[in-house]
Amino acid sequence: MTPSARLVAFRCLQRIDHEGAYANLVVNAELQRSKLSERDRKFVTELVYGTTRMRRACDALVDRFVATEPSPEVRTVLRLGAYQLHYAGVAPHAAVGETVELAPKRARGFVNAVLRRVSSADIAWPSEAVRLSYPDWIVERLVTELGHDDAMASLAAMNEAPTVTEREDGYIQDLGSQWVAAAVPAVEGELVLDVCAAPGGKATAIAATGAVVVAADLQPQRVGLIAANVVNTRQRAVLPVVADGTLPPFAAESFHHVLIDAPCSGLGTLRRRADARWRITPADVTELVALQQHLIDASAPLVRPGGTLVYSVCTLLADESVHHRVPDDFEVIVDRPAGEWRPLGVGWRVLPHDAGTDGMIVVRYRKRS
Repeated sequence: MTPSARLVAFRCLQRIDHEGAYANLVVNAELQRSKLSERDRKFVTELVYGTTRMRRACDALVDRFVATEPSPEVRTVLRLGAYQLHYAGVAPHAAVGETVELAPKRARGFVNAVLRRVSSADIAWPSEAVRLSYPDWIVERLVTELGHDDAMASLAAMNEAPTVTEREDGYIQDLGSQWVAAAVPAVEGELVLDVCAAPGGKATAIAATGAVVVAADLQPQRVGLIAANVVNTRQRAVLPVVADGTLPPFAAESFHHVLIDAPCSGLGTLRRRADARWRITPADVTELVALQQHLIDASAPLVRPGGTLVYSVCTLLADESVHHRVPDDFEVIVDRPAGEWRPLGVGWRVLPHDAGTDGMIVVRYRKRS
């Protein structure tokens, strides 16, 4: 018998909530095994990503009516029901009745009673962090970085489902990422290094200028993703290689341009990565800042005199971007890149609500001749 969409969503959420599984991997695997219709597959995706994204808010909706902490399994059922009632626009009789069936028999009366109260009660949110369903530290950090209004607008925008943007070559890539690729001033015949290139979106976009792009990444399986996207986009001037960006195997001054699309906290991409807000910690940011500086230090010598070093991150934090050091023989390129960029110190930042994109920061330097 084909499992229901809610049952498939519940299985996914169980693994995400209590086993630390990644939402995108779990959803893809469960949908491949299921025999659900396209409509039900979309419903599963909405339920899993939405419930994961709004986990803290769903808990707040439920916990007013819970005296003792339920089992992990029942907690997931309650979150799933609360999401349907408060966010997904599902009719209360369906959201309650069909979700209750997912609970263990001994707990169905309890789940039914709680969800019925959730369906009819208003809520006074205890904080903006709870209402928007983020850890306190992320809200506090973005308010400090962006100011209250832009922080709230960015956080709200990252609770919306992401838009799909397709390039002329058919590659699906967020518009903000396309703007980062366009910030590399490569022209036909030049040699470009993309230091952290997987899955290859920026490398293939840069190659469309006629430049030759060495697309490097540390993990062989991720380089395989680059190779697959090179085939799909037919950008044959991309050369995928396995290489450690902190110990690059290239001669000094080999490249006209070097792009470091650095590993980062991803705090600008939370609309795409539903579970990331619950994974990243302030300690992770500190570690990433050190890695990012290491990548800059290792990559800067690879740029030819007169060439450019372009540094980008899909985060909103200055510590991960404009606070980094570059060697003294580089100067900042002050021209505004193409796109909806706001000035940020020596660089540029786009906020998620500016143009419906991921949040990005880019900084561009030119090596003195």
